[in-house]
Amino acid sequence: MTTAADSQPEGMPSEDAYALVSREAAEVEAPVIDFRPPMPKDRSIPIGLVGAGGISFAHLDAYKRHGLNVVAIADRHLDRAKARRDQHFPDALATDDIAAVIADPAIRVLDLTPHPESRAPLIRAALESGKHVLSQKPFVHDLALGEQLAALADEKGLLLAVNQNGRWSPHMAWMREAVARGLVGTVTSVHVSIQWDHSWVAGTPFDAMDDLILEDFGIHWFDFLVSVIGGRARSVYAIAGRAEGQSARAPLLGSALVSFDGGQASLVFDGATRFGSADSTVITGTAGSLRSEGPDLGRQAVTLHTEAGVARPVLEGTWFNDGFAGTMGALLVAIETGAQPIHAARANLASLRLGHAAIESVRRGQPVRL
Repeated sequence: MTTAADSQPEGMPSEDAYALVSREAAEVEAPVIDFRPPMPKDRSIPIGLVGAGGISFAHLDAYKRHGLNVVAIADRHLDRAKARRDQHFPDALATDDIAAVIADPAIRVLDLTPHPESRAPLIRAALESGKHVLSQKPFVHDLALGEQLAALADEKGLLLAVNQNGRWSPHMAWMREAVARGLVGTVTSVHVSIQWDHSWVAGTPFDAMDDLILEDFGIHWFDFLVSVIGGRARSVYAIAGRAEGQSARAPLLGSALVSFDGGQASLVFDGATRFGSADSTVITGTAGSLRSEGPDLGRQAVTLHTEAGVARPVLEGTWFNDGFAGTMGALLVAIETGAQPIHAARANLASLRLGHAAIESVRRGQPVRL
């Protein structure tokens, strides 16, 4: 029997090619990839947390579940410090004396969660006191200040890392490690599209951030992009705006197009989606592609497509709060081994540089070269 494909003139594409029909792929076993949060051999290293506000629950819950040793929780509002202490580490000190916690010689690592404006002086004081530091993201608003703090850490022989907890969300971690192992070849495109309801920021301090979506939220994906393409980014063009009917003052919409050597990337953030949230990430390369999809950041299914077929790894854990275990765990491992962690402050400046260029592009209304 003659098929339509058989009757195509020689040298002409098939009808399936014109119609963009995909080929059936065999199901193959997923490669074994270690994507879980790293943990140190010694989990007794004393940790102090400064800032017992909203996000601190994720830090402390992760540390408790992984058996880490939080010995002090400090906040300028003593009642908040006590509440977090009672909830997670009842034997820890709860105090409003932040300076005393920073100076305490028994504490080796400080987790600093306040907003960047008040966090930078705390980072400097912690390093001057001989503490390793995990800084909440975004690390700094000023890249020059970030360089200064990274240099101070080097001078003191200390580690300064940034809480880019998305790096250890299960789907991002699996895809990043798959790229690092060369499973998709050289990356040629990265496309992220997220629709969710971010209206909860209305009336909170976050609502005062003009660049909320691209800076505070989007930094996770600028960081993820840098983690899979390295230093190949060359320019970025971005837009941001308010959605019709949104209650928050800050723009909840943002998009960025990134040109990099041999490829392209797009990041689309729709933070005013009240119904039908969704999250997808697609990475294509010269030898395969990766796709992660799900209804939100915590529920994702990853597929790996190569010439061999399609693999569907089984993911364990969630972004909240395994991602937070990853950032502290990786820092503690680096302290043990003497190596720089992948979320070191100086490395994170490349992610910030890309994010800041996107914000500059919004303000200038034109692409910004890197």
